[in-house]
Amino acid sequence: MLDAAILAYFADDTTRTYQLVQWLPVLELLAEQQPVGVVARDPEAAALLRTRTSLPVALAESFPELTELYAAVDPKVVLYCNNSMLNFQSLLHARTLHVHINHGESDKQSMASNNAKAYDRVFVAGEAAVQRHEAGLLELDTRRLVRVGRPQLDLQREPLLAPSTRRTVLYAPTWEGDAEYNDYTSVDTIGPDVVRAVLAVPDVRLVYKPHPKVVTSETPAVRGGHRTVLALLDEATRRDPAAGHAAVLAGDILAVMPDCDAMVTDVSSVGLDWLYLRTERPIFITDRHHDADRLRQEVPVSRCADVLDTVDVPALTELVTARLEHDEHHLARVAMRHHYFDDLQVGDSTVRFLAAVTELAGLRDHLLGETAPGTAITA
Repeated sequence: MLDAAILAYFADDTTRTYQLVQWLPVLELLAEQQPVGVVARDPEAAALLRTRTSLPVALAESFPELTELYAAVDPKVVLYCNNSMLNFQSLLHARTLHVHINHGESDKQSMASNNAKAYDRVFVAGEAAVQRHEAGLLELDTRRLVRVGRPQLDLQREPLLAPSTRRTVLYAPTWEGDAEYNDYTSVDTIGPDVVRAVLAVPDVRLVYKPHPKVVTSETPAVRGGHRTVLALLDEATRRDPAAGHAAVLAGDILAVMPDCDAMVTDVSSVGLDWLYLRTERPIFITDRHHDADRLRQEVPVSRCADVLDTVDVPALTELVTARLEHDEHHLARVAMRHHYFDDLQVGDSTVRFLAAVTELAGLRDHLLGETAPGTAITA
């Protein structure tokens, strides 16, 4: 049986475990302050998570098993990295504070939904996320929003790319989402042309790092675009083996970014991770919906990037070449980083996150009358 004050709850299968895996090192740091455990609802997901963390992982497949587990553990805080429908079974437990921590910071429409109202607190990155919730939701109590930055970006990672003297351009598309409104991928539209254009840049190394769910996609057009990109990379490598072009289909994209000089991506958390970690390097954002006004309004990072809605291959080759040599948007990205992440520097987000969870654990005890007399409650 778990002995944990803090639980990370994960209800989905292995195709979505990447959402929690990115949090595990941060939760292990939290476990140095108070006991932390993981609750999974899917056996295969539980088995995978056990290979990725030293934290105890409990399996509660059925709702009765979950309620029995919570009754025995009596957690103070439960953390949620997504909005799985099975989260609502966990939310029924009334003796804990429930906190949505998400699995990234992005401008996708799904990032600000009425699901936020189900949680006692919603941890967000910064001002942009607060504005996104205020603009998108009716009657939201914004006091529930807690600005903690993005703790995952504080972690040191082993590089995944071999060193290269070439200029490295990263193409990192997102997946197609689970509904049309949340589809921002470029893989099935301009992705192959983006790759053709980048491969034509002089002295370039192209790295393709798609979202994990692109690799496993069952959508024919996405599967087809992905295969075309891989074929283009294979052909480019055959022509020039020394270039070092790579398709990185597994592993952490944050371990790829430090060795890249520019990135092409879609509306996703990846673009904002780049903004935080690689502010000094150019970024290109795709616009699947061909609506420049909407993009500028809903996706602020697009205002400090070059936007691609269609691709003329020679023109994009020239543009990427020019940005690698003279980056016009650098100062605008510095200001935009502040908009998304406040003034946080590397390390600050982790400090905020650990303090916020600790305060909520204390608040929970206070609310249940379990706090020792004189204990200060600040949450």
